[in-house]
Amino acid sequence: MKERQSNNITAFILVGFPAHPKLQPVLFTIFLIIYILTVSENVVIIVTIKMNSLLHKPMYYLLCSLSVLEIWYVTVTVPNLLHNILTQNKQINFFACMAQLYIFISLACTECVLLAVMAFDRYVAICIPLRYTVIMNNTCCLCLAVGSWVLGFSIAMFKVIFIFRSSFCGSNIINHFFCDISPVLNLACTDVSLAELVDFILAMILSLVPLAVIAITYLCIIRSILNISRRKSAGWKKAFSTCSSHLLVVAIFFTTLFFIYARPKKISPFDRNKYVSIFYSILTPLLNPFIYCLRNGEVKESMRKTFRLCY
Repeated sequence: MKERQSNNITAFILVGFPAHPKLQPVLFTIFLIIYILTVSENVVIIVTIKMNSLLHKPMYYLLCSLSVLEIWYVTVTVPNLLHNILTQNKQINFFACMAQLYIFISLACTECVLLAVMAFDRYVAICIPLRYTVIMNNTCCLCLAVGSWVLGFSIAMFKVIFIFRSSFCGSNIINHFFCDISPVLNLACTDVSLAELVDFILAMILSLVPLAVIAITYLCIIRSILNISRRKSAGWKKAFSTCSSHLLVVAIFFTTLFFIYARPKKISPFDRNKYVSIFYSILTPLLNPFIYCLRNGEVKESMRKTFRLCY
């Protein structure tokens, strides 16, 4: 705390997306529509799963957990971005910045683990279907979902502690639209090599381990699907449809994640990372509900029934 008090920075300035004043209302409208759509889509998925007994299965419980995560994902960044655009007051308190950074990184870590858990669920359902209800019972499903959140928030705590202990002085301008690791570390005026190393190692572990689990499970799934296809065409199609959505979400999420986080963090303040960040922090939560629902017959049919009941 003594080191924290010796710093002369008590607030940061988030640059956001500089544009002509006449374009600011356009940016505000675009991000507001994306935020409303993202929250609405994920709420619809949660309500649909809750109201339809046919969807009371481990796969959909995990999908519900992912939808909750996506709502928080956009809520931790977009409302503040909208406020900054609307008021042109781009200042954020130091502790508010650290809180935003911690929550966002925690959610990213949680999603890594949760996607691996969802892959394991698909593996059990396709490769050992006769034991599916025994292995993926309600207690196990709840433990896996809660464990994903606990692990994600715990690991993120270690990352943020090392950043919080760094000393900040001089410039307080963050070239980003929210407090992320790389832009914040760029402002440190002390040696942050240890913080970079810890963050890099944890980022690699938390991305490579879940990715390895996903890769192994899908290798087993592909082998099982090939065996199914020799015996039953309909079984092959159903197995493929339940996995393709998840695999597409995994590909989109981990591609952008590796680009941003799986490398040393203190990089040029003039990089274009913030534009890539739009994709995984704002657009991916918007697209995920479409990906899961449009390729899943059970979810689409349940949504139709839910809307018929509502109207």
